[in-house]
Amino acid sequence: MKNIFGNSLTITLFGESHGPSVGAVLDGLAPGIPVSEQYIADALSRRRPRDDTATARREPDDFVIESGVFNGYTTGTPLCIRINNTDTHSGDYSDIRGKARPGHCDYPAFCKYHGYEDYRGGGHFSGRITAAIVAAGAIVTPALEAKGIVISTHLSKCAGIDDIPFDFGNVEEMIDLNKKPFPALSDEAGERMKENILKAKAALDSVGGILETAIIGMPSGCGEPWFDSVESMLSHALFSIPAVKGVEFGAGFALADMTGSAANDGYGIDADGNINTPTNNNGGICGGITNGMPIVFRCAVKPTPSIAKKQRTVDFMSGENVELEIKGRHDPCIAPRAASVVNAIAALTVADILTGRSGTDCLTGTDVKI
Repeated sequence: MKNIFGNSLTITLFGESHGPSVGAVLDGLAPGIPVSEQYIADALSRRRPRDDTATARREPDDFVIESGVFNGYTTGTPLCIRINNTDTHSGDYSDIRGKARPGHCDYPAFCKYHGYEDYRGGGHFSGRITAAIVAAGAIVTPALEAKGIVISTHLSKCAGIDDIPFDFGNVEEMIDLNKKPFPALSDEAGERMKENILKAKAALDSVGGILETAIIGMPSGCGEPWFDSVESMLSHALFSIPAVKGVEFGAGFALADMTGSAANDGYGIDADGNINTPTNNNGGICGGITNGMPIVFRCAVKPTPSIAKKQRTVDFMSGENVELEIKGRHDPCIAPRAASVVNAIAALTVADILTGRSGTDCLTGTDVKI
């Protein structure tokens, strides 16, 4: 099982949905990076379910930093953060052992781990593990923001409702978005999304959504032209988030219907001598390397597979065709809560790219430049 991601800065995930805890180990952090436990708690609260549009599982997400931080700063040794699991209802899964939940990894996991896997709540495959990603991301995000790099994600489409687009010149709006309980730029659109999510819930069903992310302030010249291109690194990380089934950068698949003259981002120099592009169809990346424009990408999040509607499946232990009605506590739409996870995994990836180029000290408060 591969649980480590990153090159210069790595994250290792551990834990299961119904085990004692979940957590992460960050290795490669320079000494001297400020760590705010309040910032971590706030980030975890934005991932936490809040109302009827989310799961009824209510974890307090109490965390412990086991190592790597002393007197409020990183020490340069591996940083381990652990989050306790307290609100587990393992009995919800006792009757479905061996029954392949449609859209879940029960059967593939059984084939890979020969029945030794922890199947309760999805075990190590559960979205619960993303709490550790959010906590780890909250370690590096303030360091990035101190360097002028801001990462923000909104629910650009959900349950048939579109949000308003990003205003890439309004960084304050992007910062404020990260503090909102529901990740929509338009409060009106957000309320309509929630209404449709609740309609799906009432119908014993679920819906998906599209998350759009912007990374502002990333310097030009970062990334590699081939296997560690910025798109490659981000896509690798983003597809590790449960329920993400598609990723596109800039204009994405719409580029296929454009002409070259429409798709190309022409360069210009502004009054301050900065080189930029009036359009950003390539999403801030050319040849796998950042060009100084906002990095823009979108993630397609599938509908939550755990639904109460009757579905056809198999009992792979008895070898029978069966019908399944999933009980328990599940999100009718996971996309709103996934916004904080996308922000966190993007922050970890950007931090890894930067430290690979400029050294680990680039994230500290020293005079090292990126």
